[in-house]
Amino acid sequence: MAGPQLLEHITPEYMNVRAEGSFIGFMNVVYDAIMLGRIETHMDVIPSHLAPNGYLHAAAIIALADSSCGCGSIAHLPEGATNFTTIELKSNHLGTATEGTLECIATVAHAGRTTQVWDAVVTSRESVKTIALFRCTQMIIWPR
Repeated sequence: MAGPQLLEHITPEYMNVRAEGSFIGFMNVVYDAIMLGRIETHMDVIPSHLAPNGYLHAAAIIALADSSCGCGSIAHLPEGATNFTTIELKSNHLGTATEGTLECIATVAHAGRTTQVWDAVVTSRESVKTIALFRCTQMIIWPR
């Protein structure tokens, strides 16, 4: 059985335009690189990403990581599949930030016909510390 295939038309430019006007665009997620089994993104931290306590809200980190993994699923859909949806996610938060840029690298752990599993590491560009470790399972959607 062949490994994951990268869909050529799924480029950072395509994904950034697709994100406009959506939650991903609202969160300022930017797609930087799309490669076989790997997605690179970033997000500048803005005041609305912070919780009332002044630190980065966990949901902002999850938005970056899940969007990165979702891009991976879209870019690696099996032939004939039409879409995907997240069915499970887990996030371990190891640090925080109040400003600067978060970077995310998502890598495929499993690319099957019915599910994909993606891992993501979110780091602070400025401090180079790990902010979160993330894993999600995506269900592949097929035509009825």
